Amino acid sequence: MTDKENPDAVPPGTTGAGENICRKCEGSGWAEGKECPECGGTGKVTTGIGGG
Repeated sequence: MTDKENPDAVPPGTTGAGENICRKCEGSGWAEGKECPECGGTGKVTTGIGGG
């Protein structure tokens, strides 16, 4: 996954990040009849969740 595909994605284990539903496929794992390129078909992405 690249930043261009999902600008909200961060590497797993990043402080202040958590699992989230993929916006492109809305958690289904499929987009435009194919495996979602943003989440790799899992329906989940790791994104920053805020905080301080």
